[in-house]
Amino acid sequence: MDGEQELFYPHVAAFVEDRLIYLYTRRLGQQFVWCPEWFRHAEALSRLDSLWRAWEHLRLDPATGMSAWWRDHADPQMSVLLDPDGPFAACRGAHTEYPIPPLPVEDPPAGLFFDQRQPNLRGI
Repeated sequence: MDGEQELFYPHVAAFVEDRLIYLYTRRLGQQFVWCPEWFRHAEALSRLDSLWRAWEHLRLDPATGMSAWWRDHADPQMSVLLDPDGPFAACRGAHTEYPIPPLPVEDPPAGLFFDQRQPNLRGI
């Protein structure tokens, strides 16, 4: 690893099970909702993965890393995740498939977007 620090946790599940659940102790019920099968919720998995990756990066800053992690990452993400209308809304005590369909979308007009992976089309 050229200049990269080794990860403390091998994956997001280890981070959630070993650290996050002990950092966020809340009374569950009407105000806060958590799903023990958090990994079955795409939004939750994405948010927790980003939370873990931010923690891995910021843990290396001995001055303000953890403060920044709490302020900029943990509190905003966990507020959304634990919200009674968040991704675990249907999971009150056990995992339940979310009964609400994805947001509706329509195809955008042709030519409105371009493949930004193509370097010759960047920077108009």
